[in-house]
This record gives sequence, structure tokens and C-alpha cells, in this order.
Amino acid sequence: MNLTATPVETATETATETATEAATLAPRERETLRHIASGHTYLQTARHMGLSQHTVDAYLRRIRAKFQVNTTAELTRLAIALGL
Repeated sequence: MNLTATPVETATETATETATEAATLAPRERETLRHIASGHTYLQTARHMGLSQHTVDAYLRRIRAKFQVNTTAELTRLAIALGL
């Protein structure tokens, strides 16, 4: 981030970074993240998506690794930042 940038430039840069980050998620990862960030459990998410809990866990492990987040709260913040 540029420390001498105007607020508009900073917002544009942040939006571009967020869009790039969102593009790194596979569609099923995005859907999984959206469910978990909405407060659904792994089991609820798995049932809604027609997956096993193990698959939901695998998607979330990949998301955590990609974005270096550890907690469900951080996943929720990530989902908000990505507009999910």
C-alpha cells in the first residue's frame, strides 16, 4: 500500500487486491466460505452442498492456507472483505 496515496487511490488499490484474492478461490471454496461465515456448522454446510464434512474441512484448510488465517472469526472477516 502506498503511504502517500489519496483515499480514493487507497480504496481502489484495496478493491483490486480483494478482487485478486477472490479469484484465487475455487467456486466450491467460495461457497463453503460463505456458508461458514454465515454461521453454519461444517455438518450443515456439508449437507447443504451435498458433501462430506471431510470435504468441507479440506476446502477450509485450503482457504486458511491461501490466506494465512487460523480461526473461524478470521474466515468470517475474509468473507466480508471478499464480498461473500
